Amino acid sequence: MLTVIGVAISYLLGSISFSILIAKWFKGIDIRSYGSGNAGATNTLRVLGKGPGAAVFLLDIVKGIAAVVLGYLLSDGQWTAVLCGLAAIVGHNWPIWFGFKGGKGIATTVGVMCSLALLPTLIAGLIAVAAIAATRYVSLGSLLFALATPVLILVWQKPYAFFWASLLLCIFAFVRHRSNIVKLLQGNENKLGARRR
Repeated sequence: MLTVIGVAISYLLGSISFSILIAKWFKGIDIRSYGSGNAGATNTLRVLGKGPGAAVFLLDIVKGIAAVVLGYLLSDGQWTAVLCGLAAIVGHNWPIWFGFKGGKGIATTVGVMCSLALLPTLIAGLIAVAAIAATRYVSLGSLLFALATPVLILVWQKPYAFFWASLLLCIFAFVRHRSNIVKLLQGNENKLGARRR
């Protein structure tokens, strides 16, 4: 019963879209009507600038961390923490408070996976940052992060609960980025710092 409660709370927590809220508070706009239409840190960065973009990124990470911590507080089992983390990401992607139209979940995934398997997640994050720095494609870095995390969790022999969570999140990321993948393959994906096409 505590697990069900924790998952429900985590979903509601994940459904708090800081991108939508900050855009509404600072500019009086719905971020989903601008830029890529995505309610996430990258689109906030493009539309509102570095400060709001960084704030959204950090707050979305905190959502993921809080959900996993809640799971650990409610149960000493790993699966409760995993399920709460997954619920927060589902909430971010499909937020009940905002018509089930949210972001792509990468920042919240970072928070969840850092809480579950810190070192593999940090290394995957460094790979992502290096890819973004080299190409200026945030979507490519996000996908590499999602792909590298389950591989590194296996290398570090972390619990299988964490591996299956990271693998599911990898699938989530690729599904949510399918339009970006098409653009990357076609060579017309938007680069970080470039004016949106």
